[in-house]
Amino acid sequence: MQKINLKNLSLQEIEGLVESLGEKPYRARQIYEWVFQKDVSDIGEMTNLSLNLREQLNKPAYISRLSIANKRTSSDGTSKYLFLLEDGNSIESVLIPDEDRLTLCISTQVGCKLGCAFCLTGKSGFVRNLSQSEIIEQILSVQREIRPPLSSLLTKEGNGVVGDITNIVLMGMGEPLDNYENIIKSIKTMISPNGLKIPARRITLSTSGLIPEIKKLAKENLKINLAISLNASDNETRDKIMPVNKKYPIEELLEALKEYPLPPNRRITFEYVIIKGLNDSIEDAKRLSNILKNIKCKINLIPFNSFEGSDYETPDYKNVEEFQNFLISRHYTAIIRKSKGADICAACGQLRSKRLEG
Repeated sequence: MQKINLKNLSLQEIEGLVESLGEKPYRARQIYEWVFQKDVSDIGEMTNLSLNLREQLNKPAYISRLSIANKRTSSDGTSKYLFLLEDGNSIESVLIPDEDRLTLCISTQVGCKLGCAFCLTGKSGFVRNLSQSEIIEQILSVQREIRPPLSSLLTKEGNGVVGDITNIVLMGMGEPLDNYENIIKSIKTMISPNGLKIPARRITLSTSGLIPEIKKLAKENLKINLAISLNASDNETRDKIMPVNKKYPIEELLEALKEYPLPPNRRITFEYVIIKGLNDSIEDAKRLSNILKNIKCKINLIPFNSFEGSDYETPDYKNVEEFQNFLISRHYTAIIRKSKGADICAACGQLRSKRLEG
């Protein structure tokens, strides 16, 4: 019989497992905390469980860990991690330092189906979705690497078990909402008081705009941040660089976002990758300002990060600043997002499922 990976289970599923072993329900919470909060690697380490229960639990279940196969650090302090999965596939995560935060960008799929023209991940095609354990383990593995032991961090209020990691963004390899069930399950584990205890306001999910899943997400009431990878102000341009737009065009996407419930003082973030000669004109900025009316939002302007084989070029910084200034003149919050980790292919759109060199 194939063993069950405890890191793939919700608290409710662990309750079912505990019940099948004839134990009291409260044991499930203890096990859940050992797995996700105390980050044990072996069932035998769960010392507030009886030896008999640990032996019984060890028969059908185990706890997985991801292996960090390689790490590269940029001149700006950004680190990229390569993880090897149990089936031989690999994924990448990026740890991004800033003045007041340390953000971990995690992956949700091996590869990606969507094939956005400005993104290297999609060039490799889609392999499979990541499980909850593979999503959560990116957080726990990096935490172990940057500040072990984890147990010393559990009294730190606010950040929970992630310690110095202050923010989580689901913006790595893959489209998060294309792996909907595992993503929702993982986020619930991240924000659970018995799980990672990460405040929902410090988690951001980025999507290319899968409208049915956005509507489902709205009903989950998770109170996380939502970012939309928009990258164009008209359908013709967005069709060229984002094939998903042919199925879910801009006007339908924006209508869905107008109905998306936001917690107090929160805004939807629109990500706009600026590509030289394609979407970087003042006319593009005018259209963008017009279509985003009546949506509580902010705009992240991301200069395109070039990669080998791309048909597109990085924009002139002067054009990016003019684009930003126009949006500001229309009373939008528009931020030019500095590309970090570009020298190690860790910047936005540069992650790829392959072994790192050097």
